Amino acid sequence: MKEIGIRELKENFISMISDQWALLTAGKPADYNMMTVSWGGIGELWGKDVCFVFVRPQRYTFEYMEKNEYFTLSFYGGEYKKELGICGSKSGRDTDKTALTGFEPVEIGDSVSFKQAKITVLMRKIAYQDMKPDGFIAPEIMNNYAASDFHRTYVGEIVKVLVND
Repeated sequence: MKEIGIRELKENFISMISDQWALLTAGKPADYNMMTVSWGGIGELWGKDVCFVFVRPQRYTFEYMEKNEYFTLSFYGGEYKKELGICGSKSGRDTDKTALTGFEPVEIGDSVSFKQAKITVLMRKIAYQDMKPDGFIAPEIMNNYAASDFHRTYVGEIVKVLVND
């Protein structure tokens, strides 16, 4: 893997996360969990390059996001859509998603990514905010929350970007 600056990334981030999906991973190599995400963003906030992701409290990855300072977003391309589907539909509480998908974990700083990733972004958690219905201006947003299981938004300062050649 080769390290690049986030501004050197030529891919369309909206397409990467929304269309191709990503794995959000938190924890250390001996104890981590990952989940597929298709919501998130990238930009500048508080003078820092950041990514933001959304995790519902009932997700197993939520526990890992809460107890770890670092997390990764990793991107794979279309050939891993089936594996990403598994990581989005199975819980790490009762499934070994690494074994099920064949993804090979690699230590990235103080977190984990996978050998198959084309791009990995390592972030240091710097803020979070819980979503609340009184903050939704457009009423159709509530269609995403029939169970009132509102996401927590995590903001991570981008520490490192790695690309597989």
